[in-house]
Amino acid sequence: MPQLIKQRVVSDDRWNLVREATAVSDLPDGVPVIVPLKLWIERRAALIARGDVGVWLAPDEDPAAVAGDVARLPVIAIDFPQFTDGRGYSHARLLRDRFGFTGELRAIGDVQRDQLYYLSQCGFDAFVIRDGKSAEDALHGLHDFSDGYQRTQQRTPWFRRRAAPGQAPNPGDVWFPCA
Repeated sequence: MPQLIKQRVVSDDRWNLVREATAVSDLPDGVPVIVPLKLWIERRAALIARGDVGVWLAPDEDPAAVAGDVARLPVIAIDFPQFTDGRGYSHARLLRDRFGFTGELRAIGDVQRDQLYYLSQCGFDAFVIRDGKSAEDALHGLHDFSDGYQRTQQRTPWFRRRAAPGQAPNPGDVWFPCA
């Protein structure tokens, strides 16, 4: 069974990613599947009736296409066909922040250790590491950094952090008031 990093643990992947499918009959029976967005749009009712179906998005596809279905999709995968293609980061933020997706958000394709920390900050919680690379080794990429300056799915940027009224600031936080 293929492995992935999910919730910061290496585990078996029970989902079958279907890259090419034009009809529901092309899907394997009795197993959970992740289908292309095009098939989801064309055969939505049949796929909902089938159950255990997720959707994957290519970088050039609009996440708004599944906005109305985020409550019924257990998994949405976003494809990274190349290490240098960053559109999936924006797709993740839209799905989490604007469309309220709370299910498993999975990064697929050319996903490498160097990306894991930043992908997790955008809302991804599952990662299928590219072929030939160890998921155990890549898992350490989630801990490469301890903090950052940008606002993310998981933190408020440093410049917006302030101690609560009546509390001393955190050690290391320096506040320079303007006159």
